[in-house]
Amino acid sequence: MQAFLISTGVVALAEIGDKTQLLAFVLAARFRRPWPIIAGIVCATLLNHGLAGALGAWITSVVQPETLRWVLGASFIAMAAWVLIPDKIDDEEVSSATRLGVFGTTLVAFFLAEMGDKTQVATVALAANYSAIVSVVLGTTLGMLIANVPAVLIARKFVERVPMKLVHTVAAVIFLILGVLTLSGVGQGAY
Repeated sequence: MQAFLISTGVVALAEIGDKTQLLAFVLAARFRRPWPIIAGIVCATLLNHGLAGALGAWITSVVQPETLRWVLGASFIAMAAWVLIPDKIDDEEVSSATRLGVFGTTLVAFFLAEMGDKTQVATVALAANYSAIVSVVLGTTLGMLIANVPAVLIARKFVERVPMKLVHTVAAVIFLILGVLTLSGVGQGAY
C-alpha cells in the first residue's frame, strides 16, 4: 500500500505544470471532448508506466542491492531538481497525431510525451525501490489522472488557481526526502 500511495502522491504533484498536463490542456481546448481524452490518457499512461515499471523491476534483478541503493537515492535527488524546471510542449506532439481521432491522438501524444519524462523516470525508480510493480504502476497512473483529469475538464481555469511554484517545490521536497531516506538505507529490504 505504501508503494501505491507514494507513487500516486509523487506523480500527482510532479505532473502539475508538466508537459503532459500542458498537452491535456491543448487537447481539451482543441477537441472539446473530455471523455475520449481521459480514456487516451489512462491507456497511454498504463502502457508507458507499465513498461517503465517493468524496467525498474528488471534493474533490481541485475544490479547489486548496495549499488541500487546509491543509484536510486541519487535518482530521487536528481528528480527533486528536475521537477523544479518548468516544462513546455511542442506543437508537433499534438499536430502530428490529429488524423487518429480524439482517443487515438491522445493515446499517441501522451505515450510519446511521457517518453523520458520525469514521471516515467520516477516510475522506473519507484518500481525498482519498492519491488511492487503493479502498485507502483497503478499509483503513478492514478497520480497522472489526479493531475490531468481536472486539466481536461476545466482546462485553463485550473492553472490560474494553482500556485505552480508551490506545487513543484512540494514535489521536489518529497523526491529529496525519498532520496535521502534511500541513501541512508531506510527501507533497504524493499529492493
